[in-house]
Amino acid sequence: MARGVPFVKHGEDGSYYGLPLTREKRLIGVLALLAPRDRERMERAYLKGLRLLQDLFTYAVSRRIADVELEQAIREIEGLKKQLEVENLHLRHELSRRHAPGEIIAESTPMQEVLMLVEKVASTNSVVLVEGETGTGKELISRKIHSLSGRRGRPMVTVNCAALSPTLIESELFGREKGAYTGALTRTAGRFEVADRSTLFLDEIGELPKDLQTKLLRVLQDNRFERIGSTRTIEVDVRLIAATNRDLRSAVEAGEFREDLYYRLSVFPISVPPLRDRQKDIPMLVWTFVEEFGPAMKRVIERIPQRTMDSLLAYPWPGNVRELRNLIERAMIVGKGPVLEVDVPIEIASTQQVERTLDEVQRDHILATLVGAEWRIRGPGGAAERLGLRPTTLESRIKKLSIHRPAAVERSET
Repeated sequence: MARGVPFVKHGEDGSYYGLPLTREKRLIGVLALLAPRDRERMERAYLKGLRLLQDLFTYAVSRRIADVELEQAIREIEGLKKQLEVENLHLRHELSRRHAPGEIIAESTPMQEVLMLVEKVASTNSVVLVEGETGTGKELISRKIHSLSGRRGRPMVTVNCAALSPTLIESELFGREKGAYTGALTRTAGRFEVADRSTLFLDEIGELPKDLQTKLLRVLQDNRFERIGSTRTIEVDVRLIAATNRDLRSAVEAGEFREDLYYRLSVFPISVPPLRDRQKDIPMLVWTFVEEFGPAMKRVIERIPQRTMDSLLAYPWPGNVRELRNLIERAMIVGKGPVLEVDVPIEIASTQQVERTLDEVQRDHILATLVGAEWRIRGPGGAAERLGLRPTTLESRIKKLSIHRPAAVERSET
């Protein structure tokens, strides 16, 4: 029966004919027929017809089993599809959480080191001085410190010292009483009062007038001050974060900034690297800005040409991340279609740059490419591939131009 051969059994009531139904050498059923006693010769006469009947029922049952298996497979596929959609949604959520708008992109080693410092100081009440060029994201770093601190339940208060005139900044910081001066028609709380039990961010602290530097120093030392036109002392609990794009040490030496305030502010300095020193962050920054501008401009970008990305990596970015963001915004406005084309500015060489030798220009270009490739010469994305040179040719030029890998890079990899 297992081989699919029909069989017959004779009994008192007649003959029983069994037709095994097999599929891929596996028994899937048996078709049983009963013949009356007076039809004993049926075994021989209808054996050929029974085999045909056996084949028809085998096909029908096999088809039904295949349909059931197909339905089960479809259900399993649908279940896996839903699971994949959930996992994909989770991964997209994790990516958006990691690099949400306003979050810090830190794929490069310099920015990862900055974030390590941020995490170390965030839980303390220490004063932090954030230093860096214009457009590097100093306020973003300051907000990250606040968001990781115990004061995150209250909003961080921001004052741009360079945006206010010297006559207004004192009132802005410390407040005023009604009638303190002409035009002071109401009593106004200053930013220090508003930032009580929170964080006060003083941007461009190097532009603070020198007479206010003394008052700020007192607040940092004693946590107390007086409003303009009042003798009543107000005590506050404020965590101060200051930022500057100036060299405050040079300002101290020039007599433009109080030395004692400088030391009080620089308890925990954090230096934000310029974009040209964190080239590994540029691709992620570009895609972050694309996703930021896309919905409002109703554009879906699917691809950025490699030549465009190479140009973005090679540009020195004097305006840093702010300049990159503005450039991507403009490209999203003027462009069309799913491919993003970016017109990277042409760097205008200064007189000093024109007078440089060819070896100096070549050395700087190779050095910048090595930094962008994280000092990897060979392989896909390596410096040799980016420069269009053979690895051996590049190595000989590196040796000729006396280009040495920084010890800090070697220590970070060991």
